[in-house]
Amino acid sequence: MHEENLYKKCRENTFFILGPCVIESESLLTEVADFLVGVREQYKIPIIFKASFDKANRTSADSFRGPGMEKGLAALQSIKEKYNFPILTDIHESWQAEPVSQVADILQIPAFLCRQTDLLIAAGKTGKIVNVKKAQFLSGQDMLWAVEKVKYAGNDQIMLTERGNMFGYNNLVVDFRNIIDMKTFGFPVIMDATHAVQKPGGAGGKSGGNREYVEHIARAAKAVGADGFFFEIHPDPDKALSDGPNMLNFSAFEELIKDLI
Repeated sequence: MHEENLYKKCRENTFFILGPCVIESESLLTEVADFLVGVREQYKIPIIFKASFDKANRTSADSFRGPGMEKGLAALQSIKEKYNFPILTDIHESWQAEPVSQVADILQIPAFLCRQTDLLIAAGKTGKIVNVKKAQFLSGQDMLWAVEKVKYAGNDQIMLTERGNMFGYNNLVVDFRNIIDMKTFGFPVIMDATHAVQKPGGAGGKSGGNREYVEHIARAAKAVGADGFFFEIHPDPDKALSDGPNMLNFSAFEELIKDLI
C-alpha cells in the first residue's frame, strides 16, 4: 500500500499496530501474521504489522535483541509480500532510516530517542510515515517540537504515540490528557496500551509488566479520542524473549478488540 494511501486510511479509520515485540524467529512472525489475517478479515480493520529487528534499549547487555537489520528486514519483507500487511519497525540511528525505509511503510522513533534531531530528520527525509513515540519524560505538549523536526525534513505524514510517563521506581503512569494535547497538532494519536503497563527494569535485569491493566488503558484511551491502538501480541507471552509481561496472547487481544472498533 502506498504510504499516502495508508496515511489517509489511518486518518479516516480506527487502526491497529500489532505484532510481537521483537523478531524472535521467522516462524513466530508467520504464526502472528496468520492470526492477524483472520482478525483483519473478520473485523474489517486496518492492521499494521510491527516487530523490531533490534531492541537496542534492553535493560541488560545479555538480553536478546533480535536478528539485526539485514536478517530482520528480510523477514519483515517476507511478511509484507505474503500477507499484504503494511510494516512498522523501529530505527535507532540516523543511518538506518534509508535502508529500513526500503521495507517499512512506517518508521518508528523509540520513546527515549524522540528528541534526537538527526534521527527525526533522517526519518522524515525518507518520505515514509514517521511514528514518534512520546518519551516517558515528556508531556504531550512537549511533542510539538518532535513534530516540527519531522516537518523540517519536508514530511507531514506523522503519527504520535502515548506510552505513559516514568517517575523512576520501575513504573509508568498514563496521563490521558497527553492524548488530548497531542491531537491538537492535527496528526493521528495512538495509544500504546501494552508498553504503558511496562515496569522498566523492574524484574531483576529485565522489564516487568502488568498485562491485566492493558484492556482498561485501551478503553480509557478510546474514551478520550485515540485514533489508533498499539498492542504487542504473542502466542505465548510468558515465553517471549522481550516484553512478555506486558504483551497479550491472541485470545485476550481478540476479546478486547471487540470493544475498540
